[in-house]
Order: sequence, then structure tokens, then C-alpha cells
Amino acid sequence: MRWNGSWPGAPTSRFPAERRNLGVVTDPADDPVLQSVPLGPQWPTIDPFLFCAHHDDAYPAGNEQLGPVAELSGRDIGQDFASVDGWNMYHGQVVPGFPGHPHRGFETVTYVRRGFIDHADSLGAAARFGRGDVQWLTAGKGVVHSEMFPLLDSAGPNPLELFQIWLNLPAVDKMADPYFTMLWHDDIPQHQHTDDAGRVTEVTVIAGELDGAIPPPPPPSSWAARPEADVAIWVVRMEPDAVWVLPSAHGPDTMRTLYVYDGSGLRIAEREINAGTGAVVRCDEPVVLTGGAGGVELLVLQGRPIGEPVERYGPFVMNDREGIAQTLVDYQNTGFGGWPWPVDDPVHGADQDRFARHADGRIEQGRTSGR
Repeated sequence: MRWNGSWPGAPTSRFPAERRNLGVVTDPADDPVLQSVPLGPQWPTIDPFLFCAHHDDAYPAGNEQLGPVAELSGRDIGQDFASVDGWNMYHGQVVPGFPGHPHRGFETVTYVRRGFIDHADSLGAAARFGRGDVQWLTAGKGVVHSEMFPLLDSAGPNPLELFQIWLNLPAVDKMADPYFTMLWHDDIPQHQHTDDAGRVTEVTVIAGELDGAIPPPPPPSSWAARPEADVAIWVVRMEPDAVWVLPSAHGPDTMRTLYVYDGSGLRIAEREINAGTGAVVRCDEPVVLTGGAGGVELLVLQGRPIGEPVERYGPFVMNDREGIAQTLVDYQNTGFGGWPWPVDDPVHGADQDRFARHADGRIEQGRTSGR
């Protein structure tokens, strides 16, 4: 396994620095929207979040190698992000996905709505998850992992939709031991609200309690494991014209961003927000949300900022340049544990059910929501 020092998927965008005095509302005093920006391939984020991407690929049928039954000529194989025919190979050569690559100093939260991911890492752990599952990985002092997208249906299409979110770690936890937690679909609560007109809002509660819906705990060293961090990750689907009151956050320093990624738009109080827009909203008081005429889907990221310096180099996130320099030396010398797999892009076979095998040998099986 090799990493060549460049990583196109690394975080590059945050909310513009000149607009981060987000306690100042430049619009009318009753407008809860502090700032809005258009979304790109990598969504802008605010501390404690580092990166957010929404992958939505319309893959065709799979072949015997679990790659696409399609002509790959004309694609930049190994660097394919062009969405030719509505899907990408990303860094995959045979199977789409992200072959072995290193991380240090933060966490990845991967929520798969459709399709599957095959995980393998330098600790010898492995997993197949999807169809509503979440993997929450604390990279800590360093791990190498691959995330491949096996196309398991040989007779029909293999749609894949996922969110990957990078959550920073405070300095005291950046060198924690690597660790991952599986949040299986059946264990992730779904909060439903029906408004006075009978229109439904459904919220998938990945992190952060919502009106009595309590998700499984994050990894023990996560910033989200601290109650005072007030971290929430909610995926919201609102029926056409549905009304839902987004509750206030628990702390005065909490930051909250709404990413409106699909549908006909959203009204935040009296402000119209189109799909493809991120909006930072005040969270010291409840905010009324109204879905557009065609319904809407949005992601909510919330948390109290860590408030420490951030130095980033590709898939490494530390507090200063010295930390990055030491990370490069450590990775060169140790490979973060080496790579116990025969290939950089392992997949787990056409007949494998959803599962997780942890570094300590503990095995979990996915339950009723998928194969």
C-alpha cells in the first residue's frame, strides 16, 4: 500500500474566513440565517467539522469482480471524479472507491443510505455496511483504511448514496488509539413529527439526542462523546409543505449548519433557501422550518467549536506544522501498522452479508435492513 502525498478528497473548503464572525446578523434582526453559501463537491464546514461530502452515484450492474459492467475507457482511472454517465470510479481501478489511504488526528463518520461499502484497515479490521448503516472511525494516532464500493447486483443497477463527514479531535485526543464503531441501521433512531396539516418530517438521528430519540454512543475518544460538545448529526426529510420546529441547541457557543441538498428548497422562518445551499443558523432559540412544494432533504451538522489551531495536510489534521511533520515521519517509518491485505482495494465477496470484524477479533453482524 502506498500513499503518494496527494489526496484529492482532502478537505479544502470551509465557510469563507471573512464571514466567520457568525454572531453578527447582517440581515433583519429576526432572520435566523446568519450566512448562506452554495454547496460544491465538498461542502463548507465550521469547527468542529472539517469536511463533508455527499456521494450519489448511479452505478450500473456489477461484474464478477464487483466492478461496473461498463466501458471504462475515457475515464481517468485512479482519479475519476468526472461523473461520466452519472457515476465515478474515484481512486478505484477495478471496483469504485478509495483504496488504502492514511488518516491521523480526526474522525470519519460515513452514513450509507443506498449501496454498500467494504472497509479494510491496517489493524486487520474489516466490515461491509450500507442501507442505512453508519461507520464512525476514530483515526487518532494513525490508521490506513480502504473504502470500496462493491456492486453486488449483477442483474440491475447499483445506486450508491452516502455522506462522509470529518469531525476534528481536540489536541488531547489526536493520538488516541484508532477505533471504529458500527451504528447499524436498526439501532439508529428515526424521529417523526406530524404537523397540524398531517405532513410528516422524518429525522435520522445519527448523533445528538432529539426529542427523546437517543442514538448509539460514538467512539469513546470522539469530541461527540463529550456532552458539553453538543454535537448533532441529523438527516431530515420533509414532505411537501411540512412544518417542523428545529429545537434550540444546548449551549450558547454551539454552531449549526443546514445543508439543503435535495428537493424544492426550504423556508427557514421567512428566508427561502434553495437546494444546493448551506445555511448557518442561530441555534439559541427554536427555528421554524417549512419544506418546499416538492419536499426537501437536508443534513444538519451541529457542535460546539473545539477552538484550537488546525493544520492540515491531505488526510492528516494536527494543531501545528510540527505535528504534520512528525506525522509524515511516523507514517513513513511505521505505515501506521502496515497493510495486512494482499491488495490495496480489498472487497469481501459477492455473497458476504453486512458485518464488522474489529481489530480485537470481535464480530458483529448487520441485522434486518440489508443483505
